[in-house]
Amino acid sequence: MSQVLDTPPPTPAPAEDLAALAARHGLSVSGARPTLPEYVRQLWERRHFITAFATAKLTAQYSQAKLGQLWQVMNPLLNAAVYYFIFGVLLGTKHGVPDYIPFLVTGVFIWTFTQSSILAGTRAISGNLGLVRALHFPRAALPISFCLQQLQQLLFSMAALIVILLCFGVPVAASWLLALPALILQFTFNAGVSMIMARMGAKTPDIAQLMPFILRTWMYVSGVMWSIDKLTKKDHLPHLLTVALETNPAAVYIDLMRYALIDSFHAHQLPPHVWAAAFGWALLAGVGGFIYFWKAEETYGRG
Repeated sequence: MSQVLDTPPPTPAPAEDLAALAARHGLSVSGARPTLPEYVRQLWERRHFITAFATAKLTAQYSQAKLGQLWQVMNPLLNAAVYYFIFGVLLGTKHGVPDYIPFLVTGVFIWTFTQSSILAGTRAISGNLGLVRALHFPRAALPISFCLQQLQQLLFSMAALIVILLCFGVPVAASWLLALPALILQFTFNAGVSMIMARMGAKTPDIAQLMPFILRTWMYVSGVMWSIDKLTKKDHLPHLLTVALETNPAAVYIDLMRYALIDSFHAHQLPPHVWAAAFGWALLAGVGGFIYFWKAEETYGRG
């Protein structure tokens, strides 16, 4: 009995021996992060899941409301009506802005796309832990699918926007085709920022409570309800502030859409090198956000 008690515990095998044993039997670490090219390939293989998940979330969003999917259009329209009364009428920002209602509604719709994508992305991991822990799939599929859901909702709203444009005498023009590349660039930007916020929100869920305040501040400086062009032409603004307002990514995408759809919004009202800025923001956020999210792939759903 004493001989058994005095026997020292077995020495654990060195880590390299365990790694060699796992390799010999074809074993790999569960949930290990794949290489970046492999991760992209896995995402592409699940493209049907991403689109189906986005469509299902969009359909279920207002399934309990009596007006159903009409709320997809009514929500941004009601926001535009409130902003028109407060900013356009009470504060007088509509003065000197041609076609102010199309100007405002376009800004609200395009801003809502960015705002909703980022808010949904912030909760993409922390709000779907059951799915993350139950199934093995590239986690970037979640923030991307939420952005795709918001893009689908925007397309519903765009139908109402076209009706508003026609009702206020804005003619159909070839420039409307520019809306497509502008939306593609904005979607890429939104998806990248959403992936950044998804990783941050997965580690610190309290960020989701802070984001509405940050986004509200961002909205007020993005020219949704007022003309950045009119403000930046005044001499009292510091140069750095003027540059910051003009290169604000949300304002860039809003101005591009206004230029594409509203004939009274001319090229001289756009900030310098606007298409280069739109592409640069999309590339920086899209690629950078994707890599930033991928770096923490093996940590999602743990802890």
